This record gives sequence, structure tokens and C-alpha cells, in this order.
Amino acid sequence: MPSERLLEITVESLDTALAAERGGADRLELCAELTHGGITPPIATIRKLHEELEIPVFTIIRPRAGNFVYTDAEFAVMLRSIATVRDLGLDGVALGVLQQDGTVDVERTRELVEAARPLEVTFHRAFDHTPDFLRALDDVLETGASRILTSGGAAGAPEGASILRTLVAAARDRIIVMPGAGLHSANIAKIAAETGAREFHSGLGTVLPYGSTNLTKFESEIHVMKRCLNAHSLAS
Repeated sequence: MPSERLLEITVESLDTALAAERGGADRLELCAELTHGGITPPIATIRKLHEELEIPVFTIIRPRAGNFVYTDAEFAVMLRSIATVRDLGLDGVALGVLQQDGTVDVERTRELVEAARPLEVTFHRAFDHTPDFLRALDDVLETGASRILTSGGAAGAPEGASILRTLVAAARDRIIVMPGAGLHSANIAKIAAETGAREFHSGLGTVLPYGSTNLTKFESEIHVMKRCLNAHSLAS
């Protein structure tokens, strides 16, 4: 029986969020400063999206740009941000914490996951900075996170397709592996076929520069991406 694929789109503002929803996105990830990899957005922006959007909204929990090894003070900020987002009633958060050697910080990540409940938690692309992806997959499983966002350690999901396929197979039904980075309407069906993944993430940075005001093009591209995924679902 065909299984529908889910498309998550990264947005920075209410305008881009509404355009993504009109385009057919299934879920949004809200970030600030996408040109720097994304950080926790202002609470006012989070609240406004939650009030205006009908589709699920996740927000990134990342106190600063740069690496994913956090001080005690930064970790406390993450916990406070999670509490605020949870109290607002959002659908989920995206986060990731690493140790100095690049491995997943299981203890701290588990604490964040527990603090976020009942929200879903995506372990974001901090995963791609780990030295051993299969070990990292098992480590993220230990934290209780719902999914992993990854490009397979490559610059983009198309380049990391073989690793992504290995991770999807290793994850089985224990956790969702969600390819992301470099996905657009011209390659998303191919990546779906090559990886066997069911959820996909795109910021469309390779199609439209972050901060672009061409929302018509943004909306149209999402519509075509979703149509490509639906066609692939019916064919598989």
C-alpha cells in the first residue's frame, strides 16, 4: 500500500510560513538567522506562527551559531526556550548537543527531550558533525528523540544519498531519518527513491536565497516538490 511522504520546510518569518503552507508543506521548522545555520527565533515570532498556521510548527532550539558543544549557561537557555515553546503549545522542536569529541551528548540531549515532552523532538544536523553515523544513530535513539535530520554528512542530501539509505535501513521503524539540505523539485523524487525515506526537509536555499521576498516562487517550488513526492508515493 502506498505511503505518503511528508515535506518539512524551513522558514524565518510569518510571510514565508504562510507561503509554505499555501504551497502544500506538511510541517514547518521555524528558525532565525538561517544564513548562519539557524538559531532560536524570538518568542513573538513563534507565538505569531502558532496562532496563524494550521499545519504543525517546530522551532529550532539553538542559542547561538557555531558548534554544538554548549556551556552550562547556554544549556540553561535551551531548557528555558523549550519550556516556553512547550507552554505555547507548539508541535515540536529541533535540537542537538554534541560532546567535545563530536559524539552525541546523550545525557544532555535526553534531558532536553524529556523537558520538551509531549512535543516531538528532531535531532538536527549536528548529527552530520559526528564521527560515526551508525553509532550516532544509536545514541540519538537512546535520547528518545523522534527523528534525525541529516544530509548523510555531505554538503547536501543528493551527495549523501548512499549514507542516507544506510541510515534509513538501520533505523527501521525505531526512529525517522529525514534527509535534508540541497533538496528541490528537480531532485526530491530521486532522493526519495534512492534513500527509502518517508520525510524530507528543505529550506530551498539552493533555489531561493534566504531572505528572498519572491514568495510566489517560494510557494510554487514547494507545490511542485509536494506533487513530486505524491507521485512517487503512488508509484512505490
